[in-house]
Amino acid sequence: MLLLSISKIIQAQAIEELPSIEIRSTARTRIGMGGAASEGMVSSERLAAMPLLRPGDVLEMVPGLIVTQHAGDGKANQYFLRGFNLDHGTDFATYLDGMPLNMPSHAHGQGYTDLNFLIPELIETIQYRKGPYSAEEGDFSSAGAARMHSMRTLEKSMAQFTLGPGGYQRGLLAGSPVLGTGHLIYGLEFFNNNGPWLVPEQNRKLNAMLRYSEGSRSNGFSVSGMAYNNRWTSTDQIPQRAIEQGLIPRFGSLDPTAGGITSRYSLSGEWATKTSTRQTRANVWLLQSSLDVWSNFAYCLADMQANNNCNTGDQFKQTERRLAGGFAASHTVLSTWGRRDMTHTFGVQGRQDQLSPVGLFNTQQRETWNTVRQDRIQQRSLSLWAQTEIRWTDTLRTITGLRGDSFDFRVNSSLPANSGQQSAQMVSPKLALIWRPTQSNELYLNYGQGFHSNDARGTTIRVDPNNPSQSASPVPGLVRTSGQEIGLRRDVLPGWQSTLAVWQLDSASELLFVGDAGTTEASRPSRRFGVEWSHVYKINRHWGLDADFAWSHARFKDFAPEGIMIPGAISTTANLGLRYEPASPWSGTLRLRYFGPRPLTEDGIVHSAASSMLNLRVGYKVSPRTQWSLDVYNLRNSKVNDIEYWYASQMRGETQAVMDRHLHPAEPRVARLTVTHRFE
Repeated sequence: MLLLSISKIIQAQAIEELPSIEIRSTARTRIGMGGAASEGMVSSERLAAMPLLRPGDVLEMVPGLIVTQHAGDGKANQYFLRGFNLDHGTDFATYLDGMPLNMPSHAHGQGYTDLNFLIPELIETIQYRKGPYSAEEGDFSSAGAARMHSMRTLEKSMAQFTLGPGGYQRGLLAGSPVLGTGHLIYGLEFFNNNGPWLVPEQNRKLNAMLRYSEGSRSNGFSVSGMAYNNRWTSTDQIPQRAIEQGLIPRFGSLDPTAGGITSRYSLSGEWATKTSTRQTRANVWLLQSSLDVWSNFAYCLADMQANNNCNTGDQFKQTERRLAGGFAASHTVLSTWGRRDMTHTFGVQGRQDQLSPVGLFNTQQRETWNTVRQDRIQQRSLSLWAQTEIRWTDTLRTITGLRGDSFDFRVNSSLPANSGQQSAQMVSPKLALIWRPTQSNELYLNYGQGFHSNDARGTTIRVDPNNPSQSASPVPGLVRTSGQEIGLRRDVLPGWQSTLAVWQLDSASELLFVGDAGTTEASRPSRRFGVEWSHVYKINRHWGLDADFAWSHARFKDFAPEGIMIPGAISTTANLGLRYEPASPWSGTLRLRYFGPRPLTEDGIVHSAASSMLNLRVGYKVSPRTQWSLDVYNLRNSKVNDIEYWYASQMRGETQAVMDRHLHPAEPRVARLTVTHRFE
């Protein structure tokens, strides 16, 4: 009985901490608690030490994940992981306090994930998983998922102000006063930036967060409200030939009216309760968002083909007005089967998105002159999942899971032929075998099936919106993926944890709704495999090191004359960070990121260039409450690109279309100075 009681106490503690724990400036998955080698957690201390060019860069603390940008900084980032060009978020699920951030059937791209509303100083942890191995993760999570958690309290209220070249200004006011039996936490942010661009970016952002909480994340509740508004002028990717011919400089633009306006307002709540043998969690959320984005990637190509002139050009507008809401709940029960400890978890998730409307328009200098298509969409999903962990012996355990998803798509289109209703269902099994031969080593074998949803408009399409006389083929609502992984987690030395994962992921079809064209393209089945090796090392009280290296191989599975390479598929990445934590008034962080080459064409003839970026943060405490910090991005002033594409475009004055490399340059060396004052 005593042993059983001790076992239940240990398991109850695991409910609160599963799957990860935090250890000062290093957060990691504890040996004997994780479900895969490729999962883990990043702490607020590591995030606070990181020099951030953009808010979305916090996700670069997920090993192997690259975050970049191909347009204005008010737009969602571009993400790369495990052989994927994830575009703006497809196949990587992101959450904040249980609220999903990926947007399905989005005007600009399926799974669009705009993280510009994040206030990095108020993020407590990032829990990440890679691969489709967890029953809890559903849509968009085949490559991985990240669950960010906001802080519930601050040790002290703070005011922060940052200045930099290019008109950079950022101000933040945050605090957490006691209110009744709980705490308020608030954050108010303003942001202005023109950047290094010839056409000033005029990025103007206002951001606010207010949260009330009682208790802890495992036994308490919170209610959060957020408001965000952003507008910007965009220097999109430009053709390399325009730079080489001297038509524009490297930081120039061929359309000074590209850009966007976006807003996001949300209300969410979390609740959790636990006993020695049970844990229940639930969250609900409501979101209202809008986006208007003007882009021009081909300049005069379509106009010349249609009219043999370039009077209007190829600028287009994508717009949407979204109202969405959802919920999630799970219940965990600890039990025994003979002498075997068991943990059962059951969950339900639901979501509804209403877009009224979502549209694609031809524009000139942000003035609309033609409607390509305009739709009203209702999309619903309901998911049930269950997972059981059995500890067969002190060294062997298994995790089995099953997930069922049901989606309903309704489209009311300005082109009646493209209106309709479709539904899709999918069942996804999961399995993990975990063996711990010693106290400092754990081996993992994982298998799982997953999926990503397609844009609702793709499921009901019958005619090409750009040419209604031409038919178009609909695509299934859900696309299955299947993954396997072998991994090792090892405590090499006290404070040093190393993980190694060898993985493979198959996709039935890389089906995409192409927002730029308003139609759907179905690509071929694909296979990706690779290796990831990561380290987190707390060297001593003051020094910390993290390093991750990733290699992947991505190919279409069937043969085609154009080739088998997957354009944009990342092959190699590396991220190294060295941190010095205060033993004196000084602190510092140095980070190196390597972004490997990618094929830009299916035949593999054209590749992007590799790039490396070195960023630095140096801090100095002038008093116990006041600190100055200097962030230097692109310390070596490397002339590299954030993104590269290969496609046809036609500039004004050209007589025919030209296949060319299109690039968005990374910012040159830039320094920003921040002063932070904490109040008593």
